[in-house]
Amino acid sequence: MADKKVRVLLGTRKGAYIAESDTKRKTWKVGKVSNSGREVYHVTADPRHPGYLYAAVNDWMFGPMVHISKDWGKTWKEAATPLMPPSKERNPEFGTDSGEVQRPKHALTNLWHLEPGHASEPDTLFLGADPHMLFRSDDLGASWTPVPSINEHSTKKDWAPGAGGPCMHTILVDPTNAQRMYVGLSAAGTFRSDDGGKSWKAVNKGVETPFLPNKYPEVGQCVHHVVLDPAEPRTSYRQDHGGMYVSHDGMESWTRIGKFFDDDFGFAVAAARALPGRAFFIPLEGRSRVTTQGGLQVFEWNDPKKKWRALMSAKAIPGHFGVHREGMNTDTLDPAGIYVGTTTGQLILSPDAGKTWRQVPYQFPSIHSVHVASPAL
Repeated sequence: MADKKVRVLLGTRKGAYIAESDTKRKTWKVGKVSNSGREVYHVTADPRHPGYLYAAVNDWMFGPMVHISKDWGKTWKEAATPLMPPSKERNPEFGTDSGEVQRPKHALTNLWHLEPGHASEPDTLFLGADPHMLFRSDDLGASWTPVPSINEHSTKKDWAPGAGGPCMHTILVDPTNAQRMYVGLSAAGTFRSDDGGKSWKAVNKGVETPFLPNKYPEVGQCVHHVVLDPAEPRTSYRQDHGGMYVSHDGMESWTRIGKFFDDDFGFAVAAARALPGRAFFIPLEGRSRVTTQGGLQVFEWNDPKKKWRALMSAKAIPGHFGVHREGMNTDTLDPAGIYVGTTTGQLILSPDAGKTWRQVPYQFPSIHSVHVASPAL
């Protein structure tokens, strides 16, 4: 019997959580926390291997590590971590078996994002890290190889750390083209590869950098998050420090769409398979990094009509909320579900493409990332 559960995977400041429901998405059950007390920047599911989950874990004492579950999060096991000694040489509680802390071979500050490879490459994973690094695994995390073509890109002298550090936080694999992928780095911008990662091109044309003397440089943009339109992957939606954007040509050029707002700063953006040509944004005050108008608001951009629509009134859930770059996601159902995790630990969702909203009755730690694993249409 096919699995019909909807699972919301949360990376939080104090561990990873999974909230489960059926396809009606009315009632939710929250499972046991994993990696309790550790910063989990990202948790994602692997559609190529149902039940496989990957977590980017950052421990303040023992450093970054990759964890893998093969049973929907019931059990987890530490996998290999780039630039670190093999797991068998490192006791996750006390350092090495001899009691001495094993230091990494090179500085690797935090792990930010894990991305399954193309469907045609079932054992490939990608990992984005701080400082400005991409790694590839062709054995589902048993080993990792740096990708020097982007890690040592010719424009790197013009990259800078964003407020969250020099992180590679976005990795996108084109589902229609195994050779095409994208990355987003703060504060460097977006880059595209058309040859499976052998070479990379900066693709930031039209994106403003209000904090630099040159407002439209080749690189240096503080991109916050980027998503592909699931129905048309050549269309992309982007949330930058300097605005909200859309691209219709594989990120070759960008058009600003956020001037509708007094301040189109923000971190999160999402798109749903059941809603082609639509994207969802959560505007924040650029100075305070909290929601505007005194409450949480989600806006829908209708790309064919070039129009904005508020899906939630600020009066519905009053307060000042923060939402991180991976704090919003959608499911694959129809009507589409939209899920928002806040930095104050609320998980708020709409099971009907934004018509109604509800909150999962559970107080989570500060939420870093939201990823939804749901049955395919």
